[in-house]
Amino acid sequence: MTKKTRNIKDSFHSNTKLLGLIGHPIKHSFSPYIHNITTELLKTDYIYLPFDVTPDNLHNALKGMAALDIRGFNVTIPHKENILQYLNNISEEASIIGAANTVLNDHGILSGYNTDINGITETLMPFKDELNGAIVSIVGAGGGARAAIYTLLRNFKIDKINLINRTKQRADLLKTYFENKMKFDCFDTFELIPPDNVEIFNQSKLIINATSVGMAPDNDDSITPLKESFNSDQIVFDMVYNPAKTELLKLAKKSGATTIDGLKMLVQQAAKSFELWTGEEMPINKIYRSLQLYIAD
Repeated sequence: MTKKTRNIKDSFHSNTKLLGLIGHPIKHSFSPYIHNITTELLKTDYIYLPFDVTPDNLHNALKGMAALDIRGFNVTIPHKENILQYLNNISEEASIIGAANTVLNDHGILSGYNTDINGITETLMPFKDELNGAIVSIVGAGGGARAAIYTLLRNFKIDKINLINRTKQRADLLKTYFENKMKFDCFDTFELIPPDNVEIFNQSKLIINATSVGMAPDNDDSITPLKESFNSDQIVFDMVYNPAKTELLKLAKKSGATTIDGLKMLVQQAAKSFELWTGEEMPINKIYRSLQLYIAD
């Protein structure tokens, strides 16, 4: 038993309220660390626990979460989309994106939210003026890409979005979906074929990697192997958070681009979840620095 496990166990008492995470697999998630460190710093009576839930047990698991009066929980792969059918209420952003990553339990009434929106918005907000009228390239066609598109169209005045995916058909479907949902028609779609995408990347003010390419243990992978894909006027945002300095960000840095790691988004989305559950504000800067050290170890 680790010291951290002992601390969590010893902190249980009659007033302890439960928070959690459901997904499959979940052993590599940093969410328990983030939220339990937050409760320690704020001295609140919450404990955050991970629950490994397979797809065929999702509905029963939700009944159990409600019955146990677990105040709230995060949702990760592969449940973000399937969970919507079992929720009592769904926020606007979760409905449009088609995925929820946070659930609030109010006496058995389960409400779904997508706090990735908050994570992306707060991460990119310092660059809002630079992104006015910008061309953006998003790599990926899954939940991360959907959240990025929604955020950019809702909170930033961008001019055009390039959707790049290994399978162009999925990028085309995403294009059609958001054209209909959000009435934005300035999309182009491309297949991810390095180095053919160099020119597309180079013409983009913002590049977002919304895939798992480059995530540990495949640290040497990148959506493009060429630093010529980048320039010093760009912003390159990698949603991958482990490692924090991905191969993509290293290449972009060599070309002078401004780089943003996935840890910022991870902490910002966690902060919004924590606020929804507890009404408390997460000490974001302290948690971010703590997480950097935790990953480095």
